[in-house]
Amino acid sequence: MDHSTQFDLALIAKYDQSGPRYTSYPTAVQFHDGFDEAEYRRVATQSNETGQPLSLYFHIPFCDTVCFYCACNKVATKDRSMAAGYLARVYEELRMQSELFDSSRVVTQLHWGGGTPTFISHDEMRELVSQTRKMFTLLDDDSGEYSIEIDPREAKGDTIKLLRELGFNRMSLGVQDFEAKVQKAVNRIQSKDETLTVLQSARDEGFRSISIDLIYGLPFQSMESFSNTLDQILEVDPDRLSVFNYAHLPERFKPQRRINEEELPPPQEKLDILQMTIEKLSAAGYVYVGMDHFAKPNDELVLAQENGTLYRNFQGYSTHADCDLIGLGATSIGMVGPSYAQNMRSLNEYYKRIDSGRLAVFRGVELTRDDLIRRDVITRLICNFSLAIPDVEKSWGVVFKDYFSVELQRLYEMASDGLISISDSEIKVLPRGRLLIRNICMQFDAYLNSKASQGSFSKVI
Repeated sequence: MDHSTQFDLALIAKYDQSGPRYTSYPTAVQFHDGFDEAEYRRVATQSNETGQPLSLYFHIPFCDTVCFYCACNKVATKDRSMAAGYLARVYEELRMQSELFDSSRVVTQLHWGGGTPTFISHDEMRELVSQTRKMFTLLDDDSGEYSIEIDPREAKGDTIKLLRELGFNRMSLGVQDFEAKVQKAVNRIQSKDETLTVLQSARDEGFRSISIDLIYGLPFQSMESFSNTLDQILEVDPDRLSVFNYAHLPERFKPQRRINEEELPPPQEKLDILQMTIEKLSAAGYVYVGMDHFAKPNDELVLAQENGTLYRNFQGYSTHADCDLIGLGATSIGMVGPSYAQNMRSLNEYYKRIDSGRLAVFRGVELTRDDLIRRDVITRLICNFSLAIPDVEKSWGVVFKDYFSVELQRLYEMASDGLISISDSEIKVLPRGRLLIRNICMQFDAYLNSKASQGSFSKVI
């Protein structure tokens, strides 16, 4: 597989627009309150007919301090006792969810996200895993993909050792930038030593995959300063890197209002940073998997992409395409059967639902046949940078050129620009199209021009 990526400024300028990241299709913009708890229970029960394994996502919303760039659902507090009340509801939600799914369905994927999952105490971590084991069938042979997001400032002493003992074997470390001026501007003061201590501890304890998260486009960043951060990261040789574009949307995310827009790098500087990042990581031997993600050539993600089995969900790229995903905790989103379902967003709303003996699902969407076909096409493209047309036709019983006649007409312009090649048997994303994969996938999005979608997405680059 050709993993090369070409950076074409003229094409990036031409296709400079906003669009979904396609962690789901349809996107969350299409979720509605007509898909409620009763609908979720029906779909969940029906999903047992497949016998598919399960994936569990736990949202731990608490943070000791707020990072000004953050767009996640979180609760900034110094009061660690808040976790107890939250976890009590999560345990009850676990029980109610477990009643919907056959115990024979093994949990092959588990993820703690946030917020800051390590905000909770060691005893609370042990109890959360214990409660999960009581309600669901977890693997004991370390073959699952059990991951956790780590803020190195919240991983003290033997935290990493404990997490490994509890069954976690993958982690992502939030770094963002090592420059002191940048860290101060976004209220995330984190020393290099704190980060490297956690990383080395994870290696010593036998974590199978360690990813480092960076963000470009933050205040005071320049190509030179970000290159310096990258050099320091490359010295420790992580398995994966996620290099995210900062989307400044203060009208939607209140913490971002504390960022001074005048201190943000201009658009051209951001593009220079991105180009430098791709070139530097490629020269260091990393493969651009897509959508901000880089990995070593022998990484599971790269191997899955090469054999056409890579998948994408709300946690990013994954090798577990065959799972039903159960979302647990406030604002969590699940994907069970042909549906998406989201929990209540605020703690008060979430607590009220769980305390009344009900699941916290308040909106979602059940996919139509057309949604499923388009999701399949978008997933193949965004994960594997290619689409075998006969495979789609065989899977869905359609004639591709007829079903997507309008979409193909739009794609021919992209083909003339060298983003893709189109034949009777394949749509292939070319090196100069890899950075614009969102634009390519957008051609198959039936909802993109709807009123609800306007102003809902960040820039593609």
